[in-house]
Amino acid sequence: MSGHSQCLSYAGCNFLRQRLVLSTLSGRPLKIRKIRAREEDPGLRDFEASFIRLIDKVTNGSRIEINQTGTTLYYQPGLLYGGSLEHDCSPSRGIGYYLESLLCLAPFMKHPLKIVLRGVTNDQVDPSVDILKATALPLLKKFGIDGESLEIKINRRGMPPKGGGEIVFACPVKKVLQPIQLTDPGKIKRIRGTAYSVRVSPQMANRIVESARSILNKFLPDIYIYTDHMKGVSSGKSPGFGLSLVAETINGTFLSAELASNPQGQGAAVLPEELGQSCAKLLLEEIYRGGCVDSTNQSLALLLMTLGQQDVSKVLLGPLSPYTIEFLRHLRSFFQIMFKIETKSPEEEEHKGGTKVLMTCVGVGFSNLSKTIR
Repeated sequence: MSGHSQCLSYAGCNFLRQRLVLSTLSGRPLKIRKIRAREEDPGLRDFEASFIRLIDKVTNGSRIEINQTGTTLYYQPGLLYGGSLEHDCSPSRGIGYYLESLLCLAPFMKHPLKIVLRGVTNDQVDPSVDILKATALPLLKKFGIDGESLEIKINRRGMPPKGGGEIVFACPVKKVLQPIQLTDPGKIKRIRGTAYSVRVSPQMANRIVESARSILNKFLPDIYIYTDHMKGVSSGKSPGFGLSLVAETINGTFLSAELASNPQGQGAAVLPEELGQSCAKLLLEEIYRGGCVDSTNQSLALLLMTLGQQDVSKVLLGPLSPYTIEFLRHLRSFFQIMFKIETKSPEEEEHKGGTKVLMTCVGVGFSNLSKTIR
């Protein structure tokens, strides 16, 4: 094991979440230096510190050392423990920032995870809780992570800058993952969405729905966009509105797009009509990019393929995002695994839309060690 337990060293603040998540799963210690060392305000930001505290909560026996200026971080992972937890996320990033990483870790805990996260549920930077609920949970089910306890529930919505939202995420534990073969996305059969408005007129959500439908109805009759107007305590602390759209194909692929209004006091005011139309166009662009997993969840799919049994997994993706490309490099460092990457041009077998990438790998046969100890 001595070859595996060497400490990996990185510089800079980019991809901090990827590195901490992969370090936790592979059990390899990690050192990150020069975190914003040249900036006027050096070191970790509040949302990164909050993320490190969250990792500390879900593991048992992790060792985390941060120097005084916050520019160097040493992390020695412990066992993934799970259980019932609560965490207050930093309002400068959405809950999605934290939830994306929990989706990667939750199936491998010792005890099923049930966690309450508080903060910003919908913003312009991170995937919203609605999108992760609609796209990431079906993806987990394809790997055999399912059961009644797999859910994301939105209790309160919170918009930036003050947040005030609250969600519950619960996930069962799995000993091993199933390999997958997702090579045919299939045709789009329906579009579902949620137009939400908090602390503004409920009419805003209706205006968003009408403008989004004006574009999408040209392509598909089966469109239903719910309006979600939360009042009182459940509407968080800041006003705002937005739209999340999900297209589902006949083969159970989910492609998503979303937009939120500018935070209060920042940038120009956005008209609900413009927001609805822009979001509909974003969804059409995501459908054009296509693939069996939408661009938000590419890295989650690749991670679960890597951790699968020692069998071949294949997935067809749209163009890889820069985040995913870096994630592949990290997978090689932490798990010594390489993907076979083949490009599929649209001319072949009636693939419509952009150029697709077929990713193939043999899983490392990762098994949930903490689950076997009783």
